[in-house]
Amino acid sequence: MIRLARVGARKQPYYRVVVIEKDRARNGRSVEVVGTYNPRTNPASVDLKLERIEYWKNKGAQPSDRVAKLLRSGPSTAGHPPVSTTGGTTDADTSAA
Repeated sequence: MIRLARVGARKQPYYRVVVIEKDRARNGRSVEVVGTYNPRTNPASVDLKLERIEYWKNKGAQPSDRVAKLLRSGPSTAGHPPVSTTGGTTDADTSAA
């Protein structure tokens, strides 16, 4: 299963997008960390390793509802991990100019 694991301090949520066995606790030992999600920034920042997420989905991992929503809202640039949806410029943007 691909889901969020909370790692932020109290009243300061910050999440890791993790691949984890379905029966484990929310913050239990994960198989792999495949991204991060910070809802406190404006707009919320999402960094995903889309190549690894596709690998795990092909192995049968099901994303949670929230992770599926993050995947739909993010840019579709598979194969270029990690992807930042913060809206800032990246090295690729400056080198293409």
